[in-house]
Amino acid sequence: MRAIRVHEQGGPEALRLEEIPTPVPGPGQALVRLEAAGINFIDIYHRTGRYPVPLPFTLGTEGAGTVAATGPGASLVKEGDRVAFVGVMGSYAEFALVPEDRLVPLPEGVSTRDGAAVLLQGMTAQFLACSTYPLRPGDVCLVHAAAGGVGLLLCQVAKLRGARVIGTVSTEAKAGLARSAGADEVIRYTTQDFVRETKRLTGGAGVQVVYDSVGLTTFLRGFDVLAPRGMMVLCGQSSGPVGPFDPQLLALKGSLFLTRPSLFAYISSRAELLERAGEVLAWVRSRRLRLRIGGEFPLAEAGPAHRKLEGRETAGKLLLVP
Repeated sequence: MRAIRVHEQGGPEALRLEEIPTPVPGPGQALVRLEAAGINFIDIYHRTGRYPVPLPFTLGTEGAGTVAATGPGASLVKEGDRVAFVGVMGSYAEFALVPEDRLVPLPEGVSTRDGAAVLLQGMTAQFLACSTYPLRPGDVCLVHAAAGGVGLLLCQVAKLRGARVIGTVSTEAKAGLARSAGADEVIRYTTQDFVRETKRLTGGAGVQVVYDSVGLTTFLRGFDVLAPRGMMVLCGQSSGPVGPFDPQLLALKGSLFLTRPSLFAYISSRAELLERAGEVLAWVRSRRLRLRIGGEFPLAEAGPAHRKLEGRETAGKLLLVP
C-alpha cells in the first residue's frame, strides 16, 4: 500500500510517499480501507518533533473509510462497515490498522469524507463548548481563528448552546466565513486591536470564556478581555507555544481560570467517544452543523497541503484522499 512516511523530523519535505506492506489485523483490530484522512495541526507537530513520535512512522491521526478485515476476537465492527477514527497514527495511507474500540460507525447520510472532516475538530468543538466551559444562553465567548477548521465548527456549536459569539480572523474573506458560521461579531486582528474591540462590543463587561487555538501571539492579552472569574481555554498553538508565566496574573485579572484541555482526555472511554461522536455526527446529518472542506489533496501532495495549513492560507478542513 502507499503511505506518507516520516523518517526524520523537519519541514514538509520530510514527508515521503512510499510503498509499504499492507498490515494484517491482530486481535481486537480492524483494517480500514481509507477513503479520506483529515489534515490537522497535530500532524505538523508530529512531523516537526514538537510532539515526538518514534521514527519512522506513518503520519496522520484521523481518517474514515470501510472496514476491509477484522482480527481474531473482533466483534464491534465487521467487514463492510463505514467507520471513522481519530487519535490513531497512520491515516495518511491507503489502509490503517485501528483498535476496533476506537472506531466510530458512520450513520446513513454522513459520507466518509464528512466523517474524516468532522471527527477530530467536531468533537473538539463539542467538548470545548459543552464540557470544558459549558456555554449557557446569554454567555459571550471569544473564538480566536474563527474561520479555521475548529473555529468554524466552534462558532456553530456555541450558537447551538445559545451563546453570543465574537470571532477573530485575519482577512475580510475569513470574516465572511465566520459570520456564516454564526459569529455575531467579527474582529480582524490584522487591522483591529482585539482587546479594545472586545471590550467595546461587550460594553466593558468582557466575555465569559476565550477559546484560544492561536497561542503565543494572543494568549496573555486574552486575559484582558475576560470577565471576573472567566475562563481562558488554551486549545492550540498555531502561532507557537505559550511560555511560562506567573499564575498570580490570574488573581490580578479577576480570579480567572485557565485550562489546557486535550480531546483525548474527553474521549478516553469508548462510551464517551461514542457519545461525543454521536452528537456531532447527528448535527452533521441534520445539517445543524455545516462542514467546510477547504481543500482535497492526493497522498503525493501531503507536503503542499502542510505548507498551506502552516501558512494559514486555508479556511475550513483539509483532506487527503488516497
